[in-house]
Amino acid sequence: MQTNGEQKRISDEGLYLSELDVRLREIILKAHPDWTMNQFINHDDLASYRLIFLREIIAKANRKNDYVRETVYDISKNTQYATVDVQEEWNQKITFGQRIADAMARFGGSWTFIISFVALMIIWMAVNVVKPFGIAFDAYPFILLNLALSTIAAIQAPLIMMSQNRASDYDRLQAKNDYQVNKKSEEGVRLLHTKIDHLVQQDQSDLLDIQKLQTEMLVSLTKQVADLQHQNKELAQSLAKLTTKGDQ
Repeated sequence: MQTNGEQKRISDEGLYLSELDVRLREIILKAHPDWTMNQFINHDDLASYRLIFLREIIAKANRKNDYVRETVYDISKNTQYATVDVQEEWNQKITFGQRIADAMARFGGSWTFIISFVALMIIWMAVNVVKPFGIAFDAYPFILLNLALSTIAAIQAPLIMMSQNRASDYDRLQAKNDYQVNKKSEEGVRLLHTKIDHLVQQDQSDLLDIQKLQTEMLVSLTKQVADLQHQNKELAQSLAKLTTKGDQ
């Protein structure tokens, strides 16, 4: 059975294989297949294996980052839709007849048209009733006026319908563009979540492993420095005693 002093000396000089991290132990056993869990390894050799373990963690993290970056690039590359100016694209497709229909529909749905039309009817009826020039080109009951009104209504209705159809087509194009924009935004948000999840779940775990390994290496180096300082102190005391004896 080992005494406390022997256990402290062994702990200062190194560790048993069973006391190490599983992944670090696998690296050592891969290099020395004949070793058992009771194998003792000193701090100098352990430091070299810890450096190998550290390089493997960093390489693994780099591979993960490369995979995520390539995946994001592939998804972004396959997104062939580009945001467009719907109004500009729509204006490029409009014909001369459609412009006239839109202008007539806008004018027919305005107060200018209503006031002008009412004023024209009043003047028309007043001229034919009062007969200021002694001529009534459309005597009561204003048959010609009724014909004009019917003609205007017959022409105005298809023009309004043409404008409404164009408005419906524009709304569909706008809705399609909005859908593409929302789809692209959703894809961007999903990729952002993927990057964040990778950062939180994988990179953070690797970072903790690296910090743990660096701490173990720092503790090992601290112990070795302390041992060297203790040995130097003992050596200085021995030299001092020898010098004192020589003087006597």
